[in-house]
Amino acid sequence: MKKMIVCIVCTLLSFTSKAQSVIGAWETFATSENGDNLKSVVIFAYGYQVLTVYNATTGEFIHSNGGTWKLDEDIMTEKVEFHTDNSERVGTEVSFKVKVNTSTLEIVGSGQKFTKIDNGTPGELQGAWLMSGRISEGKTQLRETSRPRKTMKILSGTRFQWIAYDTETKQFMATGGGTYTTMNDEYTENIEFFSRDFSKVGLSLKFNYKLIDGKWHHSGFSSKGDPINEIWSLRK
Repeated sequence: MKKMIVCIVCTLLSFTSKAQSVIGAWETFATSENGDNLKSVVIFAYGYQVLTVYNATTGEFIHSNGGTWKLDEDIMTEKVEFHTDNSERVGTEVSFKVKVNTSTLEIVGSGQKFTKIDNGTPGELQGAWLMSGRISEGKTQLRETSRPRKTMKILSGTRFQWIAYDTETKQFMATGGGTYTTMNDEYTENIEFFSRDFSKVGLSLKFNYKLIDGKWHHSGFSSKGDPINEIWSLRK
């Protein structure tokens, strides 16, 4: 019995180590049929991931999908929560074999090999967050994060992406992302792609941020210049 318990603990530690090696951001490049340089970035937070493809030169948004993920030995299983090309994929699971080391992640048999951008550090805000409230005129308006309509933001150590979608209707609304920094209570987003408004690519937006009781309080002005004061909660 004791040996069995030791084996189970060792297996869990092995799984944790392998899963930990995936956490962070990864990128790969490809050339389209018309010669465009395409960049694919995947961000893995604990339990959640997002993959996005965009034009590396112009920032034109092309595709995004994501949801939950788990790693069992070398088999990764993802459950789709949003998919910009095929809404019927929402709610389905896909499993595939991966090879992961300290610098590359390869999807076996696909010809895709990603290079690690970061391992989740420094990333004070690293993780998958759901918008859980707003503060307006000094009043806090909470938002139920378990409802199908979600606004999620996934951050690695250096990369961010937000996604608005609905798991019930399978509708994808919008997304944007790029790189970010946190310094002296200031959070800065550098936009590399934006599905709704291509003109926002290249902007750098600065916000105030604080972590209060595990909640991310985020305030400043949106890309449209509108004041925002949001509360975000880590996904469980």
